[in-house]
Amino acid sequence: MSVRLIAGVALACAFGLALGPRLALAQDARLNKRLDPQTAAAVAALVDSASTLGLPTEPLVQKALEGQSKGASGEAIVHAVRALIRDLATAREALGDDVSVDALRLAAAALDAGATPAQLERLRPHRTRESFAGGLAGLVYLMSRGVPAEQSLDLITAMLNARLSAAEFASLQRLVERDMMAGAPPAEAAAVRARALIQHGRPTGLDGRVRP
Repeated sequence: MSVRLIAGVALACAFGLALGPRLALAQDARLNKRLDPQTAAAVAALVDSASTLGLPTEPLVQKALEGQSKGASGEAIVHAVRALIRDLATAREALGDDVSVDALRLAAAALDAGATPAQLERLRPHRTRESFAGGLAGLVYLMSRGVPAEQSLDLITAMLNARLSAAEFASLQRLVERDMMAGAPPAEAAAVRARALIQHGRPTGLDGRVRP
């Protein structure tokens, strides 16, 4: 993340937290309903700060509600929302301003899973493709299953270069999951399935229907 962006995010987060109590009346009703007043106000302030940076705010609200559903403390919820703001800002800088909210959210998840901004930048040329969000979802999935970030990125980049569809990226996840359940190492299953999809597309049965 550039020095200017780091400063902007830090300032926005600090300013938002300072204004937390004064923003309580304007915050999302879902935060009022699910969080204690102090945490709801702090999260609302961070959401407002993210909005001033031009970042999507719904993922931040969802992150806070997810934390509450898991029994996280108010402090942990605020910390998680602040971290997501940083990841969203970093992802936008790596990929460009013209990416969808879904793609930006998934890119932030990839950073959280261990990808670096430089690795995300390798995907920048593909950002306008219809299947881009699907590719990022595949990247997050592979990394979450223990496939090294660089290998995951190589496989997803190869699939994007082959202009595979979002459905084929979803198929990759299902096929790798099935192979892992059968005992295949994640990295090996990912490599085999990605190459097969690039060469042949999704597997189909004799009736022409796509097999699960």
